[in-house]
Amino acid sequence: MTTGPDLRTVRVTPALVRAGLVGGLALASGIALTATSGWLIVRASEMPIILTLLMAIVGVRAFGMARPVLRYVERLLTHDAALNDLAQQRVRTYDALIPLTPARLGSRGRADLLTGVVDDLDDIIGAQIRVTVPGISALVAWGLTSAIITAFDARVGAAIALLGFAVAAISALALRLESAGMPSLTAARAEVNRVADLLTSQAGEIAAIGAGPAVLADLDAAQSNWRAALLRQARGRAVAAGSILLAVGATTLFVAQTLVGEARHTPAVAALLVLTPVATADALTPLAEAARALARARGSAQRLGAVLAQEPAVAATRHTPDQQEPAHNGAPDIALRAVSARWSDDRPLALRELDLDLPAGTHLSLSGPNGSGKSTLLAVLARHLDPASGRYAVAGADALAEPLDGSRGRIAIVDDSPHLFASTLRENLRFAAPGSDDDSLIEALHRAGLRPWLDGLVDGLDTRLGTGGRGVSGGERARIALARAILSQRPIILLDEPVAHLDAPTARAVIGDLVSASQGRTLVMVSHREDGHDAFAESSVLPPQTTGQR
Repeated sequence: MTTGPDLRTVRVTPALVRAGLVGGLALASGIALTATSGWLIVRASEMPIILTLLMAIVGVRAFGMARPVLRYVERLLTHDAALNDLAQQRVRTYDALIPLTPARLGSRGRADLLTGVVDDLDDIIGAQIRVTVPGISALVAWGLTSAIITAFDARVGAAIALLGFAVAAISALALRLESAGMPSLTAARAEVNRVADLLTSQAGEIAAIGAGPAVLADLDAAQSNWRAALLRQARGRAVAAGSILLAVGATTLFVAQTLVGEARHTPAVAALLVLTPVATADALTPLAEAARALARARGSAQRLGAVLAQEPAVAATRHTPDQQEPAHNGAPDIALRAVSARWSDDRPLALRELDLDLPAGTHLSLSGPNGSGKSTLLAVLARHLDPASGRYAVAGADALAEPLDGSRGRIAIVDDSPHLFASTLRENLRFAAPGSDDDSLIEALHRAGLRPWLDGLVDGLDTRLGTGGRGVSGGERARIALARAILSQRPIILLDEPVAHLDAPTARAVIGDLVSASQGRTLVMVSHREDGHDAFAESSVLPPQTTGQR
């Protein structure tokens, strides 16, 4: 059973406690530096014997050097713990997403899903850096300062203690205000991501129908809403930060008025006591920002938890350590018997009692009207969606009884929007087969019809693609996806509208190259278009489903 990520926004671990203690000592050193400097300046103005100042001089130097050194150590400890945790939680998150993908995520756009999984998880883990450690550090520094100053004057120590409680109350109010505005801010951000993703991914289609101005207007409106939500949040944070400064000022004024005219302390000690509340502000003011980070992390945890709490669409059994994954030396026979499937319990059947035989090495193209269940059929074959009824057999055995990683490990999928990573061409291909050498990569590109294109690249396989790299056309992108499928050596290739965005001659050429390069493998393609179907040995038309979807 896969264990999901730990979505607690405040976690107190030994590593974080150590970092918080070191951070508290760094803050306390800063407070001591300010207070000691005040004592030294006032005492030096009295022109005493220099020997009476040496201890304070050494203390100022020691505190001045200790603060950055301790801060550096705290940052090392904090980021080491947080980054290690982030790596582990990402693995656990992706493990939890595997049985949900894509059936339980299909209603969310790619941009929204990317924000939900990547950014939200970063916010949750980032709370260790922005909330847990600063909170422990502030508590340590405030406690040490209150205790030490109480030894000089109990009244001033009590005032500093009350200042800490006041800042804690202000931070709690800031947390409440920030949390109240987080849903609208998140919705506005998601809308900007959605419209921006639509504009960039469908730019050609939008331009073709003349919808560019309308989509840009939608983007402007979404950005205006996002800006308004950010301004509301910023006002709340400004009020919290200002309130903390007012509390510090009031405490400092109280201490100054208390000590004025008294002979209880020397002027130098009085200066030390008056400056201490001001110095303490450096330890307490970050709590307002910590409240903001905590509110954001809580919202992220709620969104990510809602995604991961869904009922899986597939049986997610996995290979145990003592099991060996099956070797995929050839395509197995596949048979569907009276298979029906639906995308969720509250939706009607998208596929009804379908019988299908796919002997090893079959090349089958499927067409049919919208709602005939083409994509649903591919989802069942790919183990993205388990049948609601009927039997799915692979090599005569129940496919649902096989561990999910084994089932999916024999299947390569090419859809209409293959993703290119912001990396080299080599790494974009090795993604499908990490152990491949350059000769294998070049052979896969050749079989996918990209050898002339590769020969024209100055940097060859080292050419960077994606963001910040070389742009690729729709046909090149589709062929790179096909090269990945060829390189993977997986015996079954499923094609879901693989040439949806290509012109007819390019579409036929791409499909022809894949079919000729996939002898001995099972190919199943679904497409609304007629281009490329004639390259398949077999073709079939799915009848419309009475209440089908997808």
